[in-house]
Amino acid sequence: MSQQFNKPALPSSSNEIIVTAPVMRFRHNVDVKLQDENFATETAVALVYNGISHAVLMCTASDLEDLAVGFSLSEGIIDHSRDIHDIVQVGSDKGIELHIEIANRCMERLKKVRRSMAGRTGCGICGSESLEHVVRPLASLPKTTFLSWQKIDGILQQLDTRQNLNQVTGATHAAAYISAEGNVITIREDIGRHIALDKLVGHILRNKLSGGAILVTSRASFEMVQKAVSAGIEILLAISAATSMAVELAQKSNLTLVGFCRPGRADAYTYSERIAEIR
Repeated sequence: MSQQFNKPALPSSSNEIIVTAPVMRFRHNVDVKLQDENFATETAVALVYNGISHAVLMCTASDLEDLAVGFSLSEGIIDHSRDIHDIVQVGSDKGIELHIEIANRCMERLKKVRRSMAGRTGCGICGSESLEHVVRPLASLPKTTFLSWQKIDGILQQLDTRQNLNQVTGATHAAAYISAEGNVITIREDIGRHIALDKLVGHILRNKLSGGAILVTSRASFEMVQKAVSAGIEILLAISAATSMAVELAQKSNLTLVGFCRPGRADAYTYSERIAEIR
């Protein structure tokens, strides 16, 4: 006789990040079982600047103030965390609105970008004008941060024990801030790899952290490089590979970009002297 089981229950609140629901497990040489499974919730989060809706992100509803700050900086909406005057969360059965009050000069700049994008369809980056909005000029980083590549194994071990949400659900990416001594200082998780990094960038800005590196549990795309450089981070470590555009942007921005960070290995694409063995 077939067994009925329900769809995952909706979270009881818009800020709930884990729900539990039954799943039918099929395994070789094991009886089929109906068991409870943990799911990372996916919440619609709308970013509203000075009363004007700008973007909706599907993400994990945690560390949302960090997200507001990190996204705003990474997207070039603000220049510094002090450009944000207030952040208010408003929840509903459809999701969460982040009402972000920003400086007038930043809002005027955002309005100009929005007007130039009006009427565009599809991906929104077709044409030279929209490409200028996506690939923004970035300041060249100084060379003040160094992290021996031999410390990456220990960093990965720390990360494994700190990804609490992924341990429960298996569905989230992480971005971690690493000290020059190779210690994981802060970690942010999300179902979206870019959003996990935005949350971490927001935390870095709000806490005025410097002199460390970032590790992401994904590939390194040009957006990830752009976000790291925007935060003033000089070393970006990725579990997987980097894209060609990420390497090009890292080279231009004086960022050390390292891919395939796995036990016993690391591939430095740019400025490898920052992770050379420290004697």
